[in-house]
Amino acid sequence: MVKNLQDTTTLHNGVEMPWLGLGVFKVEDGDEVVQSVKAAIKHGYISIDTAAVYKNEEGVGQGIRESGIPRDKLFVTSKLWNGDQGYDSTLSAFETSLDKLGLDYLDLYLIHWPVPSQGKFKETWKAMEKLYNEGKVRAIGVSNFKEHHLDELRDEAEITPMVNQVEFHPHFQQKELRAYCQEHGIRFEAWSPFKRGQLLDDPTLTEIGDKYGKSPAQIIIRWNLQSEVITIPKSTKEHRIAANADVFDFELSEEDMKKIEQMDTGVRAFSDPDEKK
Repeated sequence: MVKNLQDTTTLHNGVEMPWLGLGVFKVEDGDEVVQSVKAAIKHGYISIDTAAVYKNEEGVGQGIRESGIPRDKLFVTSKLWNGDQGYDSTLSAFETSLDKLGLDYLDLYLIHWPVPSQGKFKETWKAMEKLYNEGKVRAIGVSNFKEHHLDELRDEAEITPMVNQVEFHPHFQQKELRAYCQEHGIRFEAWSPFKRGQLLDDPTLTEIGDKYGKSPAQIIIRWNLQSEVITIPKSTKEHRIAANADVFDFELSEEDMKKIEQMDTGVRAFSDPDEKK
């Protein structure tokens, strides 16, 4: 059971990754992302998740430096964008991200999308393995990979991905993919846990929240954690960043967990990884 904001799960290579972190998708570079990162760290977050395509790595790095927290106390993730796939371009893109962040290493580096139409993700993974073997990143993984993408990758990979970060929320629970990841020792991580805010006034989640004195957002995060899903909710408001972490003083009952499981529609709110360009 996850008991506090610093609790971690052990990836299959032994690296400890926090269960809950701050996502910064669509957070503007500069003061907005700097203040968001500083607020998160102030309230006890130790995991920050960004990506090259978010165009805010520089601000994330600045926020980390201004927080005053030692680098080795934080877990920093970034992601390789689609146009940078390929062996040499992956190595170059990684160095660009590291330079923008102002860091000597990453804790986790992910392939952002499989983009099967390019046919490059296996070549890209070889570069990821090189970065890992050279100690430039502590763990490597993927994002938005379906089972068949993972099968194809694992056929030629020397290292199985440590993490798969995907769309996951009460309306899209990906039970088969979660089972696949568990079987192969790949940690399952949720992006957009609130479905772009669409679930924050959901009547079922509101009703459950009223029982515990919690918001729908807090109920979703607690449900994720009790489902053993790593979660990176995004917010730019300090009070919401703090509230998203205020989920360790209660536990959802088995009945309420099942109520949320029954909300699954199996319908994506975002791009299908097979179609993403």
